[in-house]
Amino acid sequence: MRLVQLADAAEFLERAAPLLLAAEARHNLILGVVGTVRDHPHVYPERRFWLVEEDGTVVGAAARTPPHNLILADANDEAIEALVEATHGIPGVIGNVPEVTRFAERWTARHGGRAEVRFEQGVYEADEIVPPTPPPAGAPRAATTADLPLLLAWWAAFGREALGETESDEAGNLRALEHRLAERGIALWELEGEPVSLVGFGSPTPTGVRIGPVYTPPEHRGRGYASALTAHVSAEQLAAGRSFCFLYTDLANPTSNKIYVELGYRRVCDAVQYLFV
Repeated sequence: MRLVQLADAAEFLERAAPLLLAAEARHNLILGVVGTVRDHPHVYPERRFWLVEEDGTVVGAAARTPPHNLILADANDEAIEALVEATHGIPGVIGNVPEVTRFAERWTARHGGRAEVRFEQGVYEADEIVPPTPPPAGAPRAATTADLPLLLAWWAAFGREALGETESDEAGNLRALEHRLAERGIALWELEGEPVSLVGFGSPTPTGVRIGPVYTPPEHRGRGYASALTAHVSAEQLAAGRSFCFLYTDLANPTSNKIYVELGYRRVCDAVQYLFV
């Protein structure tokens, strides 16, 4: 068993490919984030990558873009132990069940503190979209730099509501939004000239793309805007040549999970984010 720490995103993706691409949907987050680091390094100024190899085969992997939490890929028990030893001082971890739970238990046993569940999510994928009928009033459009003040406010609101963020990383949000806008990776649903819902997309994997965040302000909820916009964005990405679209859902919100299934998404696995306190 050998632990390797890397700073080069392209090398990490090349060496970890057999592990990550064997289950692309399960690994869409780490593939997308590290792919963004490789192609647009300014988005994540700091980055750290780890591989665990056994007889030349990668049996575990992880990545971190501080100040964000560690992203854990699939890993066997021995690889989890090696990654626990190598990642002291991290604020938390996100990954798929059951590996992430084993990592959190062993990390706190080794480094102290306790692990608190921040959120539990379902990982979904779709290769065909069923748009909602009838569609809601309004129409989709691409967001532009003129929308940036609104996007910053909605991005922060999504972080508070969906991710439990108590403090907004304004500089990080601005970098992320500027990158998404440059890639035309944000869509808005507009009603009579007023934006009423937002769907982001980006962090592509080799054959897919991650959809999110999905956000509608409280005063516009319950009218189907987010469903229609998610369907529109997903269908556009599939028509453009993506084999799959991926998204994360809040398992505590059965309504949104039901809506995504109706749009054609199917549940692949569950993911948990733990905070170390």
